[in-house]
Amino acid sequence: MATWSSRGLRGSTLEEYINRTNEIYRDKGLCLVQKVPTPITPLEIDPSTRHITLAYFDQKSTVDYIGAAQGLPICFDAKECHRDSFPLANIHTHQMQFMEDFEAQGGVAFFLVFFTQQHRFYYLSFEEALFFWNRSKQGGRKSFRVDELKEAYFFEGEKGFFVPYLKLINQDLAERSS
Repeated sequence: MATWSSRGLRGSTLEEYINRTNEIYRDKGLCLVQKVPTPITPLEIDPSTRHITLAYFDQKSTVDYIGAAQGLPICFDAKECHRDSFPLANIHTHQMQFMEDFEAQGGVAFFLVFFTQQHRFYYLSFEEALFFWNRSKQGGRKSFRVDELKEAYFFEGEKGFFVPYLKLINQDLAERSS
């Protein structure tokens, strides 16, 4: 049984940026994407605040977000990285399997990685993630470095959109079809 005890809302900055972007995308009719809640069972609750202080996960979570953009099914996971090297231990086998199955059904799966020290966002396609994943499983590096990533998939927030990932999905799809 995996347990959870609060360690300061890890990943909350990126998720808040994504949630706000998703609201704007929805309001503009561009896409409908929702955060997938992770099912937990509380073990301890602080009676004075009614906050959960200890819980266990009921099941493994798949991805953080799922939805559709202009009729295209999309799913993605948000990851924050505080260094120039992203540890693949932060990606789980069941997530990779879900994303592989999702893409096999005609959807687009990806990771949004926020490199906090550089304040840079990266769109990591499932295909690129799979390359690094397989390399690690074959005895290679257990992480990937920023300098190994495709420069064209780094992006910044822009006016009105904190994490404008739809442009990157279009770029990814254009590369896939060429």
